[in-house]
Amino acid sequence: MAHIVILGAGLGGVPMALEMRQKAGSADKVTVINNRPTFDFTPSNPWVAVDWRKPDDIRVELQPMFKRRNIDFVCAMAKRIDPENKKIELEGQPDIEYDFLVIATGPELNFGAIDGFGPNANTVSICSTDHAEQARTKWLKFVEKPGPIVVGAVQGASCYGPAYEFALIMETDLRRRKIRDQVPMTFVTAEPFIGHLGLGGVGDTKTMLEAELRNRHINWICNAKVTKVDAGMMEVEEMNIDGSIKQMHKLPFEHSMMIPGFKGIDAVQGIDGLVNPMGFVLVDEHQRNSKYPDIFSVGVCIAIPPVGATAVPVGVPKTGFMIESMVRAAALNIQALLNGNEPNHKASWNAVCLADFGDGGVAFIAMPQIPPRNVCWASQGKWVHYGKVAFEKFFLGKVKRGVSESFFEKLTLNLLGLAKEK
Repeated sequence: MAHIVILGAGLGGVPMALEMRQKAGSADKVTVINNRPTFDFTPSNPWVAVDWRKPDDIRVELQPMFKRRNIDFVCAMAKRIDPENKKIELEGQPDIEYDFLVIATGPELNFGAIDGFGPNANTVSICSTDHAEQARTKWLKFVEKPGPIVVGAVQGASCYGPAYEFALIMETDLRRRKIRDQVPMTFVTAEPFIGHLGLGGVGDTKTMLEAELRNRHINWICNAKVTKVDAGMMEVEEMNIDGSIKQMHKLPFEHSMMIPGFKGIDAVQGIDGLVNPMGFVLVDEHQRNSKYPDIFSVGVCIAIPPVGATAVPVGVPKTGFMIESMVRAAALNIQALLNGNEPNHKASWNAVCLADFGDGGVAFIAMPQIPPRNVCWASQGKWVHYGKVAFEKFFLGKVKRGVSESFFEKLTLNLLGLAKEK
Protein backbone atom coordinates (compact mmCIF):
# COMPACT_ATOMS: atom_id res chain seq x y z
CA MET A 1 0.00 0.00 0.00
CA ALA A 2 1.30 3.45 -0.98
CA HIS A 3 0.47 6.73 0.73
CA ILE A 4 0.08 9.62 -1.73
CA VAL A 5 -0.11 13.06 -0.13
CA ILE A 6 -1.26 16.22 -1.92
CA LEU A 7 -0.19 19.43 -0.23
CA GLY A 8 -2.66 22.17 -1.16
CA ALA A 9 -6.33 22.18 -2.22
CA GLY A 10 -6.74 24.90 -4.82
CA LEU A 11 -7.15 24.80 -8.59
CA GLY A 12 -4.31 22.27 -8.76
CA GLY A 13 -4.62 20.35 -5.51
CA VAL A 14 -8.32 19.42 -5.65
CA PRO A 15 -8.22 18.03 -9.22
CA MET A 16 -4.94 16.29 -8.34
CA ALA A 17 -6.53 14.50 -5.39
CA LEU A 18 -9.56 13.41 -7.42
CA GLU A 19 -7.42 12.23 -10.35
CA MET A 20 -5.05 10.38 -8.03
CA ARG A 21 -7.90 8.64 -6.22
CA GLN A 22 -9.09 7.29 -9.57
CA LYS A 23 -5.66 6.17 -10.72
CA ALA A 24 -4.26 4.79 -7.46
CA GLY A 25 -5.05 1.26 -6.34
CA SER A 26 -7.92 0.53 -3.97
CA ALA A 27 -5.44 -0.28 -1.19
CA ASP A 28 -3.50 2.96 -1.71
CA LYS A 29 -4.22 5.90 0.56
CA VAL A 30 -4.70 9.46 -0.71
CA THR A 31 -4.46 12.36 1.75
CA VAL A 32 -4.91 16.07 1.15
CA ILE A 33 -3.37 18.68 3.47
CA ASN A 34 -4.65 22.24 3.24
CA ASN A 35 -4.30 25.28 5.46
CA ARG A 36 -8.02 26.09 5.33
CA PRO A 37 -11.18 23.95 5.32
CA THR A 38 -12.57 25.25 2.02
CA PHE A 39 -11.82 25.31 -1.68
CA ASP A 40 -12.06 28.95 -2.79
CA PHE A 41 -12.64 29.64 -6.49
CA THR A 42 -9.99 32.35 -6.86
CA PRO A 43 -10.97 33.42 -10.42
CA SER A 44 -14.12 34.95 -8.88
CA ASN A 45 -12.21 37.06 -6.33
CA PRO A 46 -12.47 40.27 -8.42
CA TRP A 47 -16.26 39.95 -8.21
CA VAL A 48 -16.09 39.50 -4.43
CA ALA A 49 -13.96 42.65 -4.12
CA VAL A 50 -16.67 44.85 -5.71
CA ASP A 51 -19.55 43.12 -3.89
CA TRP A 52 -20.84 41.18 -6.91
CA ARG A 53 -20.27 37.91 -5.03
CA LYS A 54 -20.13 36.94 -1.38
CA PRO A 55 -17.28 34.67 -0.22
CA ASP A 56 -19.70 31.80 0.54
CA ASP A 57 -20.89 31.96 -3.08
CA ILE A 58 -17.50 30.73 -4.29
CA ARG A 59 -16.52 28.32 -1.51
CA VAL A 60 -16.88 24.57 -1.09
CA GLU A 61 -16.33 22.69 2.19
CA LEU A 62 -13.63 20.12 1.49
CA GLN A 63 -14.08 17.53 4.25
CA PRO A 64 -17.52 16.20 3.16
CA MET A 65 -16.59 16.08 -0.51
CA PHE A 66 -13.29 14.28 0.07
CA LYS A 67 -14.91 11.83 2.50
CA ARG A 68 -17.40 10.79 -0.18
CA ARG A 69 -14.47 10.10 -2.51
CA ASN A 70 -12.47 8.09 0.03
CA ILE A 71 -9.80 10.78 0.35
CA ASP A 72 -8.45 11.73 3.77
CA PHE A 73 -8.35 15.45 4.58
CA VAL A 74 -6.14 17.22 7.11
CA CYS A 75 -6.75 20.91 7.75
CA ALA A 76 -3.39 22.20 8.96
CA MET A 77 -0.50 24.49 8.03
CA ALA A 78 2.57 22.74 6.69
CA LYS A 79 5.56 23.85 8.76
CA ARG A 80 8.31 22.04 6.88
CA ILE A 81 8.76 19.37 4.24
CA ASP A 82 11.45 16.84 5.15
CA PRO A 83 12.25 15.13 1.85
CA GLU A 84 15.12 13.07 3.28
CA ASN A 85 12.76 11.33 5.72
CA LYS A 86 9.69 11.58 3.45
CA LYS A 87 7.48 13.41 5.88
CA ILE A 88 5.65 16.72 6.33
CA GLU A 89 5.85 18.57 9.63
CA LEU A 90 2.53 20.23 10.51
CA GLU A 91 1.70 23.01 12.93
CA GLY A 92 -0.19 21.62 15.93
CA GLN A 93 -0.64 18.13 14.47
CA PRO A 94 1.47 14.97 14.08
CA ASP A 95 3.85 14.69 11.14
CA ILE A 96 2.53 12.92 8.05
CA GLU A 97 4.72 10.43 6.20
CA TYR A 98 4.33 9.81 2.48
CA ASP A 99 5.47 7.50 -0.29
CA PHE A 100 4.67 10.10 -2.93
CA LEU A 101 4.14 13.81 -2.38
CA VAL A 102 2.51 16.26 -4.78
CA ILE A 103 3.17 19.91 -3.91
CA ALA A 104 0.21 21.98 -5.14
CA THR A 105 0.24 24.84 -2.66
CA GLY A 106 0.23 27.81 -4.97
CA PRO A 107 2.58 30.66 -4.06
CA GLU A 108 3.42 32.78 -1.06
CA LEU A 109 2.41 36.40 -1.74
CA ASN A 110 5.55 38.54 -1.51
CA PHE A 111 4.04 41.76 -0.14
CA GLY A 112 7.09 42.31 2.07
CA ALA A 113 9.28 43.06 -0.95
CA ILE A 114 7.90 46.63 -1.13
CA ASP A 115 7.59 49.04 1.78
CA GLY A 116 3.95 49.79 2.62
CA PHE A 117 2.55 47.20 0.21
CA GLY A 118 -0.28 44.73 0.79
CA PRO A 119 -3.57 44.28 2.65
CA ASN A 120 -1.90 44.72 6.03
CA ALA A 121 -0.52 48.06 4.85
CA ASN A 122 -1.79 50.49 2.20
CA THR A 123 -3.16 48.44 -0.72
CA VAL A 124 -5.79 45.73 -1.10
CA SER A 125 -5.43 42.29 -2.68
CA ILE A 126 -7.59 39.88 -4.68
CA CYS A 127 -5.12 36.99 -4.54
CA SER A 128 -7.11 35.12 -1.90
CA THR A 129 -10.82 35.16 -1.10
CA ASP A 130 -10.10 36.42 2.41
CA HIS A 131 -8.16 39.31 0.88
CA ALA A 132 -10.97 39.97 -1.59
CA GLU A 133 -13.46 40.14 1.27
CA GLN A 134 -11.27 42.75 2.98
CA ALA A 135 -11.05 44.62 -0.33
CA ARG A 136 -14.85 44.54 -0.60
CA THR A 137 -15.18 46.30 2.77
CA LYS A 138 -12.80 49.03 1.64
CA TRP A 139 -14.54 49.29 -1.75
CA LEU A 140 -17.92 49.94 -0.16
CA LYS A 141 -16.34 52.75 1.87
CA PHE A 142 -14.52 54.06 -1.19
CA VAL A 143 -17.64 54.43 -3.35
CA GLU A 144 -19.16 56.63 -0.63
CA LYS A 145 -16.18 58.97 -0.97
CA PRO A 146 -14.55 58.27 -4.36
CA GLY A 147 -11.15 59.46 -5.56
CA PRO A 148 -8.18 58.26 -7.67
CA ILE A 149 -7.51 54.54 -8.21
CA VAL A 150 -4.14 52.90 -8.92
CA VAL A 151 -4.35 49.26 -10.03
CA GLY A 152 -2.07 46.75 -11.73
CA ALA A 153 0.82 44.37 -11.03
CA VAL A 154 4.21 45.01 -9.45
CA GLN A 155 7.65 43.75 -10.48
CA GLY A 156 8.00 39.99 -10.26
CA ALA A 157 4.27 39.36 -10.61
CA SER A 158 3.32 36.40 -12.79
CA CYS A 159 -0.46 36.73 -12.88
CA TYR A 160 -1.59 39.68 -15.01
CA GLY A 161 -5.07 38.67 -16.18
CA PRO A 162 -6.68 39.39 -12.77
CA ALA A 163 -5.07 42.85 -12.70
CA TYR A 164 -6.76 43.78 -16.00
CA GLU A 165 -9.97 42.10 -14.88
CA PHE A 166 -10.13 44.00 -11.61
CA ALA A 167 -9.30 47.35 -13.21
CA LEU A 168 -12.11 46.98 -15.73
CA ILE A 169 -14.59 45.40 -13.31
CA MET A 170 -14.06 48.35 -10.95
CA GLU A 171 -14.58 50.70 -13.89
CA THR A 172 -17.83 48.92 -14.83
CA ASP A 173 -19.07 49.06 -11.24
CA LEU A 174 -18.27 52.79 -11.01
CA ARG A 175 -20.27 53.48 -14.18
CA ARG A 176 -23.21 51.51 -12.82
CA ARG A 177 -23.04 53.62 -9.66
CA LYS A 178 -22.82 56.77 -11.87
CA ILE A 179 -19.66 57.98 -10.14
CA ARG A 180 -17.09 57.07 -12.82
CA ASP A 181 -16.50 60.76 -13.54
CA GLN A 182 -15.20 61.21 -10.00
CA VAL A 183 -12.49 58.53 -10.25
CA PRO A 184 -9.24 59.03 -12.23
CA MET A 185 -7.71 55.60 -12.88
CA THR A 186 -4.11 54.55 -13.62
CA PHE A 187 -2.99 51.05 -14.56
CA VAL A 188 0.59 50.35 -13.40
CA THR A 189 2.35 47.21 -14.61
CA ALA A 190 5.79 45.63 -14.79
CA GLU A 191 4.94 44.38 -18.30
CA PRO A 192 6.95 45.93 -21.15
CA PHE A 193 3.69 46.66 -22.96
CA ILE A 194 -0.03 46.42 -22.28
CA GLY A 195 -1.28 42.91 -23.07
CA HIS A 196 2.11 41.22 -22.60
CA LEU A 197 0.59 39.09 -19.82
CA GLY A 198 3.93 37.48 -18.99
CA LEU A 199 3.65 35.60 -22.30
CA GLY A 200 4.97 38.11 -24.81
CA GLY A 201 1.35 38.78 -25.79
CA VAL A 202 -1.14 36.31 -27.23
CA GLY A 203 -2.63 37.10 -30.62
CA ASP A 204 -3.79 40.71 -30.58
CA THR A 205 -3.98 41.14 -26.79
CA LYS A 206 -1.82 44.30 -26.98
CA THR A 207 -4.25 46.12 -29.26
CA MET A 208 -7.35 44.75 -27.55
CA LEU A 209 -6.32 45.66 -24.00
CA GLU A 210 -4.89 49.05 -24.98
CA ALA A 211 -8.21 49.83 -26.66
CA GLU A 212 -10.16 48.73 -23.56
CA LEU A 213 -8.09 50.98 -21.30
CA ARG A 214 -8.20 53.90 -23.73
CA ASN A 215 -11.94 53.65 -24.31
CA ARG A 216 -12.54 53.58 -20.56
CA HIS A 217 -10.21 56.52 -19.89
CA ILE A 218 -7.70 54.52 -17.88
CA ASN A 219 -4.11 55.79 -18.12
CA TRP A 220 -1.24 53.32 -17.95
CA ILE A 221 2.44 53.06 -17.07
CA CYS A 222 4.45 50.05 -18.33
CA ASN A 223 7.96 48.92 -17.37
CA ALA A 224 6.96 50.08 -13.90
CA LYS A 225 8.83 49.32 -10.70
CA VAL A 226 6.91 50.15 -7.53
CA THR A 227 9.39 51.31 -4.89
CA LYS A 228 7.19 52.44 -2.01
CA VAL A 229 3.54 52.75 -1.02
CA ASP A 230 2.49 55.30 1.57
CA ALA A 231 -1.10 55.86 2.68
CA GLY A 232 -2.65 57.46 -0.39
CA MET A 233 0.57 57.72 -2.44
CA MET A 234 2.45 55.20 -4.62
CA GLU A 235 6.02 55.82 -5.80
CA VAL A 236 6.85 54.27 -9.18
CA GLU A 237 9.97 54.20 -11.32
CA GLU A 238 9.18 53.91 -15.04
CA MET A 239 12.15 52.17 -16.64
CA ASN A 240 13.78 52.37 -20.06
CA ILE A 241 14.39 49.15 -21.95
CA ASP A 242 18.04 49.14 -20.78
CA GLY A 243 16.97 49.20 -17.12
CA SER A 244 17.71 52.88 -16.52
CA ILE A 245 15.07 55.14 -14.99
CA LYS A 246 12.98 56.95 -17.57
CA GLN A 247 10.68 58.84 -15.21
CA MET A 248 9.68 58.93 -11.55
CA HIS A 249 5.97 58.99 -10.69
CA LYS A 250 4.14 59.81 -7.49
CA LEU A 251 0.60 58.56 -7.90
CA PRO A 252 -2.07 59.63 -5.39
CA PHE A 253 -4.86 57.15 -4.69
CA GLU A 254 -7.87 56.54 -2.51
CA HIS A 255 -8.07 52.87 -3.50
CA SER A 256 -5.34 50.61 -4.86
CA MET A 257 -4.95 46.93 -5.75
CA MET A 258 -1.64 45.66 -7.13
CA ILE A 259 -0.87 42.00 -7.85
CA PRO A 260 2.27 41.10 -5.84
CA GLY A 261 5.29 39.12 -6.84
CA PHE A 262 5.17 35.45 -5.88
CA LYS A 263 7.62 33.20 -4.07
CA GLY A 264 7.56 29.65 -2.75
CA ILE A 265 5.92 28.81 0.57
CA ASP A 266 7.99 28.85 3.76
CA ALA A 267 7.75 25.06 4.17
CA VAL A 268 10.03 24.47 1.15
CA GLN A 269 12.29 27.51 1.21
CA GLY A 270 15.99 26.72 1.05
CA ILE A 271 15.69 22.96 0.46
CA ASP A 272 18.62 22.29 -1.87
CA GLY A 273 17.66 20.48 -5.04
CA LEU A 274 13.93 20.79 -4.39
CA VAL A 275 13.41 24.51 -5.00
CA ASN A 276 15.09 27.44 -6.75
CA PRO A 277 16.30 30.53 -4.82
CA MET A 278 12.76 31.96 -4.79
CA GLY A 279 11.33 28.75 -3.36
CA PHE A 280 9.58 27.50 -6.51
CA VAL A 281 9.66 23.72 -6.94
CA LEU A 282 12.01 22.35 -9.58
CA VAL A 283 10.38 19.72 -11.81
CA ASP A 284 11.30 17.86 -14.97
CA GLU A 285 9.09 17.26 -18.00
CA HIS A 286 7.14 14.67 -15.99
CA GLN A 287 6.33 17.14 -13.14
CA ARG A 288 8.87 15.23 -11.01
CA ASN A 289 11.74 16.58 -8.93
CA SER A 290 15.10 15.19 -10.01
CA LYS A 291 16.77 15.03 -6.58
CA TYR A 292 13.71 13.70 -4.77
CA PRO A 293 11.93 11.49 -7.34
CA ASP A 294 9.07 10.71 -4.96
CA ILE A 295 8.07 14.41 -5.06
CA PHE A 296 5.95 15.88 -7.85
CA SER A 297 4.56 19.39 -8.16
CA VAL A 298 1.80 21.13 -10.13
CA GLY A 299 0.46 24.66 -10.47
CA VAL A 300 1.73 28.10 -9.59
CA CYS A 301 4.32 26.77 -7.14
CA ILE A 302 6.57 25.25 -9.84
CA ALA A 303 9.58 27.04 -11.33
CA ILE A 304 9.25 28.30 -14.92
CA PRO A 305 11.77 30.72 -16.47
CA PRO A 306 10.45 33.99 -17.96
CA VAL A 307 9.57 34.19 -21.65
CA GLY A 308 12.38 36.70 -22.28
CA ALA A 309 14.43 39.48 -20.77
CA THR A 310 12.49 42.60 -19.73
CA ALA A 311 13.48 45.92 -18.15
CA VAL A 312 11.47 45.00 -15.05
CA PRO A 313 11.09 41.36 -13.85
CA VAL A 314 7.97 39.75 -15.34
CA GLY A 315 6.94 36.21 -14.39
CA VAL A 316 5.14 33.58 -16.45
CA PRO A 317 1.52 32.80 -15.49
CA LYS A 318 0.31 29.27 -14.84
CA THR A 319 -3.24 29.27 -16.18
CA GLY A 320 -5.99 26.74 -15.49
CA PHE A 321 -5.53 24.65 -18.64
CA MET A 322 -1.79 24.49 -18.03
CA ILE A 323 -2.36 23.37 -14.42
CA GLU A 324 -4.93 20.80 -15.53
CA SER A 325 -2.42 19.25 -17.93
CA MET A 326 0.21 19.16 -15.14
CA VAL A 327 -2.28 17.38 -12.88
CA ARG A 328 -3.09 14.76 -15.46
CA ALA A 329 0.57 14.09 -16.24
CA ALA A 330 1.54 13.87 -12.57
CA ALA A 331 -1.31 11.48 -11.75
CA LEU A 332 -0.50 9.20 -14.69
CA ASN A 333 3.19 9.20 -13.81
CA ILE A 334 2.57 8.30 -10.17
CA GLN A 335 0.21 5.57 -11.38
CA ALA A 336 3.00 4.24 -13.61
CA LEU A 337 5.40 4.15 -10.65
CA LEU A 338 2.81 2.36 -8.51
CA ASN A 339 2.59 -0.26 -11.26
CA GLY A 340 6.38 -0.67 -11.46
CA ASN A 341 6.83 1.37 -14.64
CA GLU A 342 8.74 4.55 -15.43
CA PRO A 343 6.95 7.91 -15.91
CA ASN A 344 6.44 8.91 -19.55
CA HIS A 345 3.57 11.42 -19.50
CA LYS A 346 4.21 15.11 -20.14
CA ALA A 347 2.03 18.16 -19.52
CA SER A 348 0.97 20.09 -22.62
CA TRP A 349 1.39 23.50 -20.93
CA ASN A 350 -1.28 25.08 -23.11
CA ALA A 351 -3.07 28.23 -21.92
CA VAL A 352 -6.68 29.33 -22.12
CA CYS A 353 -7.99 32.41 -20.35
CA LEU A 354 -11.35 34.15 -19.99
CA ALA A 355 -10.70 37.67 -18.67
CA ASP A 356 -13.98 39.22 -17.55
CA PHE A 357 -14.42 43.01 -17.62
CA GLY A 358 -17.84 43.13 -16.00
CA ASP A 359 -19.74 43.83 -19.21
CA GLY A 360 -17.46 42.14 -21.74
CA GLY A 361 -14.01 40.65 -21.79
CA VAL A 362 -11.12 39.11 -23.68
CA ALA A 363 -10.44 35.40 -24.25
CA PHE A 364 -7.21 33.92 -25.52
CA ILE A 365 -5.65 30.55 -26.33
CA ALA A 366 -1.91 29.88 -26.51
CA MET A 367 -0.86 26.37 -27.52
CA PRO A 368 1.72 25.93 -26.12
CA GLN A 369 1.77 28.71 -23.56
CA ILE A 370 5.45 29.54 -24.21
CA PRO A 371 6.22 30.75 -27.78
CA PRO A 372 6.64 29.71 -30.55
CA ARG A 373 3.07 28.44 -30.72
CA ASN A 374 0.93 26.20 -32.85
CA VAL A 375 -2.18 28.18 -31.90
CA CYS A 376 -2.21 31.87 -30.94
CA TRP A 377 -5.74 33.30 -30.79
CA ALA A 378 -7.57 36.07 -28.98
CA SER A 379 -11.11 37.42 -29.18
CA GLN A 380 -13.37 39.75 -27.23
CA GLY A 381 -17.01 40.53 -26.60
CA LYS A 382 -19.86 40.27 -24.11
CA TRP A 383 -19.86 36.50 -24.57
CA VAL A 384 -16.64 36.35 -22.52
CA HIS A 385 -18.43 37.74 -19.44
CA TYR A 386 -21.23 35.20 -19.76
CA GLY A 387 -18.67 32.47 -20.42
CA LYS A 388 -16.84 33.34 -17.19
CA VAL A 389 -20.11 33.19 -15.22
CA ALA A 390 -20.85 29.76 -16.69
CA PHE A 391 -17.26 28.67 -16.01
CA GLU A 392 -17.63 29.60 -12.34
CA LYS A 393 -20.89 27.69 -11.98
CA PHE A 394 -19.57 24.61 -13.73
CA PHE A 395 -16.27 24.43 -11.86
CA LEU A 396 -17.82 24.95 -8.42
CA GLY A 397 -20.39 22.28 -9.22
CA LYS A 398 -17.60 19.94 -10.25
CA VAL A 399 -15.77 20.47 -6.95
CA LYS A 400 -18.95 20.06 -4.88
CA ARG A 401 -19.65 16.73 -6.56
CA GLY A 402 -16.02 15.62 -6.37
CA VAL A 403 -15.86 15.03 -10.12
CA SER A 404 -12.54 14.70 -11.93
CA GLU A 405 -13.07 16.07 -15.42
CA SER A 406 -10.92 17.84 -18.01
CA PHE A 407 -12.96 21.03 -18.13
CA PHE A 408 -10.29 23.35 -19.52
CA GLU A 409 -9.66 21.02 -22.44
CA LYS A 410 -13.35 21.08 -23.33
CA LEU A 411 -13.45 24.86 -22.97
CA THR A 412 -10.45 25.21 -25.30
CA LEU A 413 -12.01 22.98 -27.95
CA ASN A 414 -15.19 25.07 -27.83
CA LEU A 415 -13.22 28.31 -28.13
CA LEU A 416 -11.20 26.93 -31.05
CA GLY A 417 -14.50 26.04 -32.72
CA LEU A 418 -15.59 29.64 -32.25
CA ALA A 419 -12.30 30.86 -33.72
CA LYS A 420 -12.79 28.73 -36.84
CA GLU A 421 -16.33 30.08 -37.30
CA LYS A 422 -14.94 33.62 -37.27
